[in-house]
Amino acid sequence: MIPSHRPHLAHWPRRLPLELAVPQTSLWFNLEVSAARHPDKPVAWFFGASLTYAQLKAQAESLAGWLQAHGVRRGDRVALFLQNCPQYLVAFYAVMRADAVVVPVNPMNRVDEFGHYITDPGTRVVICAADLAPIVAEADARLAPGQRLRAILATRYADMLPEVVPDDLEPPAAMGQWLRADPPLPAGATRWADALAAGLAPAGPPQAQPDDLALLPYTSGTTGLPKGCMHTHRTLMPNTVGGGLWGFASAESVSLAVVPMFHITGTLYGVLAPVYAGSTMVILPRWDRELAGRMISRYRVTHWTCIPTMIIDLFASAHYRSFDLSSLVYLSGGGAAMPAAVAQRLKDEFGLSVAEGYGLTETAAPSHANPPERAKLQCLGMPIFGVDSLVVDPETLQELPPGEVGEIITSGPMVFQGYWQHPEATAAAFVEKDGRRYFRTGDLGRIDEDGYFFITDRLKRMINASGFKVWPSEVELLLYGHPAVAEACVIAAKDAYRGETVKAIVVLRPEARGTVTEQQIIDWAHGRMAAYKAPRIVQFADALPKSGSGKVMWRLLQEQEPR
Repeated sequence: MIPSHRPHLAHWPRRLPLELAVPQTSLWFNLEVSAARHPDKPVAWFFGASLTYAQLKAQAESLAGWLQAHGVRRGDRVALFLQNCPQYLVAFYAVMRADAVVVPVNPMNRVDEFGHYITDPGTRVVICAADLAPIVAEADARLAPGQRLRAILATRYADMLPEVVPDDLEPPAAMGQWLRADPPLPAGATRWADALAAGLAPAGPPQAQPDDLALLPYTSGTTGLPKGCMHTHRTLMPNTVGGGLWGFASAESVSLAVVPMFHITGTLYGVLAPVYAGSTMVILPRWDRELAGRMISRYRVTHWTCIPTMIIDLFASAHYRSFDLSSLVYLSGGGAAMPAAVAQRLKDEFGLSVAEGYGLTETAAPSHANPPERAKLQCLGMPIFGVDSLVVDPETLQELPPGEVGEIITSGPMVFQGYWQHPEATAAAFVEKDGRRYFRTGDLGRIDEDGYFFITDRLKRMINASGFKVWPSEVELLLYGHPAVAEACVIAAKDAYRGETVKAIVVLRPEARGTVTEQQIIDWAHGRMAAYKAPRIVQFADALPKSGSGKVMWRLLQEQEPR
């Protein structure tokens, strides 16, 4: 039970239960139920083509039979290596129907990286996009015979495209060429259409139980190769069920599935939650602000899980005022705090608020969220259903009072079981307090008097300027208030006197380039934040490096800075 002394409970939405009655079933069963309830309803739209719930179930069953025919057994691992598309849904639920485990892999990985996702989890089969099949084949060929894959199944994105894409959904030329491409496959790879045409039925009824492993997403952490986070049907079900309750979703909802499905947030809100709810999603394989605006307008999208960079980019479109966003009722996201200036524009121009949340791969996406009816800006929100979180001293692990910065630790039904084949890392990731097991997030934050959580930064991302501690994310959020700043990333720079000083790498808005100088940004910052926080160095860049899930890769920029 949640301790009654947590202050956020005084602000808990009256419409919501404190804890969920989570189904004691598998993720596959969620599809069975929705397909029985809504057989002819689209589960997904893809550039004008629809995939119904009945079609999703039938294709997933056929593909599950194909997987089993290629040696996939209960508990075996199957990697998914492709961008957002209806095939991702079919593949995911085929693996669930085969009682196996999905290993989602970032499609930006190259040959030298991909081998790890075969050898570490012991992957049996890879389902990938046709343009990525050579990467899989080459990585596989480099392995010892006993480590190699049993099969590679490749799909063209065009396999699910309509014959004629509506004019308002026609992708940009480069994206269109990519989607319609038909590259040759490596020897031995199977085409998607051939696997489905085989018409193989699953061998026997589903066997998966709630505590069986279902998903093995990898997280980079701070050191070493990426580690797999073990999630069962039971740890994935709370957010699958709770996300809709929190955000007013129902079977009538229409969501924009643009957050990458390989990412834990995309898995929850683009693969699991819509199927559980029986709702419809509009799939966008790669972020494109013009397409996103037109898709929201055409399909009357009601729910959009996004990251701040998407909203910022949408505002940068010359056509954004022509997009009809009136259907949107719920905007949510995380990964980075929403800049106040951007949030105010959303409110002023579209009447929309953003309910920010917080979570990690280890917590199956959200462990905290802002209630839509009482959201706070640039805030993680409060612990959600069944979750208890504390802010503790990173060294002593003693709980800290409101207002003091420490490490956030979290306990809840969505917390993972541990790191795959890394017992020492698993042991180090957890701490027990008052008989309850908490996950150490590695994130620094604080709690306000209402029990809402605020992040300051990663535990190891802090600038020490003459003894003053500077949290880079705080400076970044302030920089977004400058009318010329489109994006900003703050890192530490070496300083002979202060030890470290604050450096901001800034992407200017197009209209400001060539007219605004670095010194003007510095002067503006010094007028709006404490002297020790204000950047003493500003460097302009054409773009900031981003991960496959759209987060700014601040570590890469920090590593490139001379120390």
